[in-house]
Amino acid sequence: MSPHPSTTKTYASRAELHSNPTAKRLLGIMERKQSNLCVSVDVTTAEEVLEVVRRVGKSVCMVKTHCDIISDFSKAFVDEITRLSDEMDFIIFEDRKFADIGNTVTLQYASGSHTIASWSHLTNAHPLPGPGIISGLASVGVPLGRALLLLAEMSSKDNLATGHYTREAVRMAREAGPEFVVGFIAMSRVDQEGAKEGEDFLVMTPGVGLHSAGDKMGQQYRTPREVVYDSGCDVIIVGRGIYGIKGGEEKVKEEAERYRKEGWAAYEERLGRK
Repeated sequence: MSPHPSTTKTYASRAELHSNPTAKRLLGIMERKQSNLCVSVDVTTAEEVLEVVRRVGKSVCMVKTHCDIISDFSKAFVDEITRLSDEMDFIIFEDRKFADIGNTVTLQYASGSHTIASWSHLTNAHPLPGPGIISGLASVGVPLGRALLLLAEMSSKDNLATGHYTREAVRMAREAGPEFVVGFIAMSRVDQEGAKEGEDFLVMTPGVGLHSAGDKMGQQYRTPREVVYDSGCDVIIVGRGIYGIKGGEEKVKEEAERYRKEGWAAYEERLGRK
């Protein structure tokens, strides 16, 4: 099978194909910072999250949060991570994984104690409930310039997001149009089949480590090169492999930079520059 058209273009040229402001901004950051690295900050206090962000911010295009595990989530936390996003030039991705009917997700996105849409540039959803989940989230996110990813595949062992489910996620994204749905959480170029001229989806991939391995809870890891060069995906998502490294603040910074360089080298190789 020939390479997907998106894998032969630069991030900068792909930005021109997007009407969504968050997608445009992300691709611009990626080009500017020479980074396709997203750090997943899965710690449980606001100060821990912010400390990791301060350490890795210069190396990343995006920071991924789980606001519902932060025990002391507050407006002060939102203000600070938003300030860091502007100062250090990265996108905030709240990994909410919405999975309910349109009316419910509309309320979950806009309201409650987290008011996710007010501060998170990007979020994601399971396609399981059908297209109503997209229209519900879009009713909140589009006026704010936010963006959505659909979970087409997952990195955990024996997950059910395969085959027909994955194909339906891609179909739903195409039917929704590019105004709000800008890509997928996936392990591969799931939009390869039936790709249309001018179509461009961002594929973001969790489960990335410098050495292929796994953990005791079913997570499976692949290297940055396997994800970006072999599979044609766009953003590598790394968590414990960076912020869990022993050796203090400087070591975490060094590890983030190491992943940034590995991910960017794989992208350059994909473009035929190496």
